[in-house]
Amino acid sequence: MSAAPARRELTVAVLACAAAGGLALTSSSSPWADVTITRQPPLPPTVEALTGGQAAPLVGACGLLLLAAALAVVAVRGAGRVVVGLLVALAGGVLAWSGLRGLTGRLGVDIADVTSSVGLGDAQVSTDAAVTWPLLALLAGVLGVLAGVLVVLRGRGWPGMSRRYERTPVPAGAGPAPAAAPARRARPETPEDRHQAAWKALDRGDDPTV
Repeated sequence: MSAAPARRELTVAVLACAAAGGLALTSSSSPWADVTITRQPPLPPTVEALTGGQAAPLVGACGLLLLAAALAVVAVRGAGRVVVGLLVALAGGVLAWSGLRGLTGRLGVDIADVTSSVGLGDAQVSTDAAVTWPLLALLAGVLGVLAGVLVVLRGRGWPGMSRRYERTPVPAGAGPAPAAAPARRARPETPEDRHQAAWKALDRGDDPTV
């Protein structure tokens, strides 16, 4: 595979993983259903909004995994990249399944997921599922599956992270030789130099006249 098409495919896979992860996290923090709780009189009914994170906890986790995979696809090569592609496809499948459950109204709503907990002994719970945010999770899942399949099938031929800034070890003894100190130019000896040399000889206990 030539360099230009390989880089384009790598860019598409990275952007697809990042987009799928962002869509999944957005869907996870948005309301998926309105939950109506009918309690025993004289307590009035209450309506609570159930977010995607409460209705389908795996949506947020898959979103984080896809964002991390967008970086991992670039950082790894060979078999490691294939493993990343399989994880991306798996996360996309979980997202698509969760979004489909939300669209079909098959969310498993637990009383513990709802914040109002007073007088729920004989309460009846009904849900009115939203469409927009589960559909967003479904689209994120489809995008994740496609990105994962692309990475698995084509990822081995893509370039990896640039090695331009990696440090190359220098073999022992192969370093540059230290520069020799410049030779000092000798100057003629003056009477003052001879006088100081005589005093230094006396300090050492030598006879300067010898």
